[in-house]
Amino acid sequence: MSERVLNWGLLSTANINRALITPLRASPRNRLTAVASRDLGHAQAYAAKWGIPRTFGSYGAMLADPDIDVVYISLPNSLHAEWTIKAVQAGKHVLCEKPLAITVAEVDAVTEAARKAGVVVAEAFMYRHHPQTLKVKELVDSGAIGRLQVIRGGFTFPLTNPANIRLAADLGGGGIWDVGCYPISFTRTVAGAAPVEVFGWQVTGESGVDVVFAGQMRFPNGVLGQFDSGLRSPERMLMEFLGSEGALSLTNSFKPGINAEINLLRNDGTTEVIIVPGQELYIGEVEDMYDAIVHGKPTRVTLADSRVNVATILALLRSAREGSPVTL
Repeated sequence: MSERVLNWGLLSTANINRALITPLRASPRNRLTAVASRDLGHAQAYAAKWGIPRTFGSYGAMLADPDIDVVYISLPNSLHAEWTIKAVQAGKHVLCEKPLAITVAEVDAVTEAARKAGVVVAEAFMYRHHPQTLKVKELVDSGAIGRLQVIRGGFTFPLTNPANIRLAADLGGGGIWDVGCYPISFTRTVAGAAPVEVFGWQVTGESGVDVVFAGQMRFPNGVLGQFDSGLRSPERMLMEFLGSEGALSLTNSFKPGINAEINLLRNDGTTEVIIVPGQELYIGEVEDMYDAIVHGKPTRVTLADSRVNVATILALLRSAREGSPVTL
């Protein structure tokens, strides 16, 4: 028998939607069915451009449609939790763009709503599903670099439009929420634990949100983490994992391509380049949702995982404001 096909709806017409359109069309188990906007004409123009069959002139109208199984939420950060909960209460499964929420209380509210409704909710950290990330975790866990000591990461890019929502304080803007969340998440994933203490420094822009951030994290297993993020620097996506017997480094850590490269530096000075056959970047989160919804498998990015990431970011921001370490 052929498997059930899930119908997806895009809740908003944000630019990031384009990243999901290709994998949804490539997946035989998922179907892009609809797009919703607060303006029906806007939704219709977007649907015509991208070949989407159905349109809705409000978010609520799409949530009320029984034919929509899964909703992808790509609204501004401050609206993620609100509309995730509304979608869940309407019986929809949700893939929400990162960050899932901007307070721990919001994550808890999403978790409880999903439990009550019996639906799947996952945060859209696409890099977590890519074979490069899975290979790094496998190498570290297998002892390929000895005892893990330090993890370093960086994600920056130059944001030139002062009206961009990433800079809007009232919409949950800031570089750490937009790109710093990636090295924080990657570090936590490979360390295999939540940090017990963090310290952060930030430079804020005219709107009051961080445009440059540098942070440190201390883990209970003796691993130390360092990262930087920002909206005022050249584009770079770096991760390095230092161990007692070697080091792994990545140059395209969060948006790897079809064939990714992991550099393994050993203590004797030799370097091995490990080629990881990859996949389309966003297909993993789409198929992960299907497996969770239809086959009952746990999502790779769990709500508990998302809660720790949000708590870590909030602690780092608090540290930067207060100028002292924060214990989690």
